Order: sequence, then C-alpha cells, then structure tokens
Amino acid sequence: VLATQNPIEQEGTYPLPEAQLDRFMFNILVSYPTEEEEFEIMKRTTTVQKHELSPCLNGEEIEQLQRIVRKVPIADHVTRYAMRLTRATRIRTPDAPDFVNEWLSWGAGPRACQYLILGGKARALLYGRDHVSVEDIKGVAHPVLRHRLITNFNAEAEGITTDKVITQLLEYVDSQATAKA
Repeated sequence: VLATQNPIEQEGTYPLPEAQLDRFMFNILVSYPTEEEEFEIMKRTTTVQKHELSPCLNGEEIEQLQRIVRKVPIADHVTRYAMRLTRATRIRTPDAPDFVNEWLSWGAGPRACQYLILGGKARALLYGRDHVSVEDIKGVAHPVLRHRLITNFNAEAEGITTDKVITQLLEYVDSQATAKA
C-alpha cells in the first residue's frame, strides 16, 4: 500500500492515527526535484504523449519475490540488534536511554522490528548479498522508524526531529554493543 502526505495543507485531509501509520513499512521522505528533473516533469506532463504501459510483474511474481526476501538468512546477533534498536525507543522502560524519555511520547512496537528485519533482508539482496548484516538494519532504520516515534513538546521546542532521535539511537545501540564486548 502506498500513500502520500502533504504536510503543509491539511484541509480536507486528516493525519492517520498512529495505529494505522504503523501498518506502513516505510516512511520515505521525498524532497523537491532537481532543476533538471523538474524541467523533465514539466515537459512530460504538459504535452500530449502516447504512453504504452506494460506490466513488469504480475501478482504471482510479486509473491515469489516476497518469499525470496523472507528466505534470506539473518544471524541471531543481527536480529537482536534490530530488537535492541526497537526496544530502546520505548519510553519509561529499562531499555530506553535518557534522551528517549526526554524527547519521545511514544516508541515503536514489535511490528517495527519485523519491518527492520524484512527491510534489511530486501536491502541485502539489493546489495548482492545472501545474508543480512547490521549495516542493512541501520540502512532501513530511518524509513522504518520515523513514523513510529512520536516526539513530545520538549523535542519540538529543541528542534529535535524523529530522524535526529533515530540517528542518536543508532549511536546509542552501537555504543552499548561496544561496551558489552
């Protein structure tokens, strides 16, 4: 399922509740196009063109790709890394660092960890590897977590975004792993 959100004009649209946002695997930020991209957009969308569309995948092929992704092996330590990252977002728990309790009003649930792992598996395949690494989990952490963490007033007052919290969480989890080693 794909959805778009325009954060500027909310009239006629309403933000989804957190429970519905959690159903989306990724929240991908798309910025303005480059000048050349925008020029190409204008050319393509303001003229009459005949488009020949042909499907690149059918439903069965998509399901086959989903099965392939799920078969990618992941070591226990990588699964635990994804789990530690997710658990560290949960306010007022023993796993939450002080900055999480200071800046968040809501953390990520188990679905976030599932999506970190599935996203990590897909990323590993896209990078030509047949196993998931911690780097794959880190590589999908922002799009998986950014819509699952809710910042509080303190964070907003300090200009702290969910992306900044995620970056700091990655550093925190890495430092915890180094301290235990």
